[in-house]
Amino acid sequence: MKVDIVARSGDSWSGEADSVVVPAFDGELGILDGREPLLAVLRPGTVRVGSGSTEKSFDIPLGFVVVDTDVVTIVVDDAGDNYLDLEELDD
Repeated sequence: MKVDIVARSGDSWSGEADSVVVPAFDGELGILDGREPLLAVLRPGTVRVGSGSTEKSFDIPLGFVVVDTDVVTIVVDDAGDNYLDLEELDD
């Protein structure tokens, strides 16, 4: 599935993944291929993007996630002290 991460600062990252785990407001939410469409509010925590045997993880401030037709879009508010460096995901 396609994963897009967009920060309020304008930074973005895109990639392919087998699984995504996000810190939803009520607990961790796992997303796999074929997931029904959803919209969820995210609390500060760690997002994990898994592809094959590799996993990338990063901390996020508040935001939300939208899942629709095997596309996961994560939007985060990285204003002020909550700066998010999405370039580190390319490593």
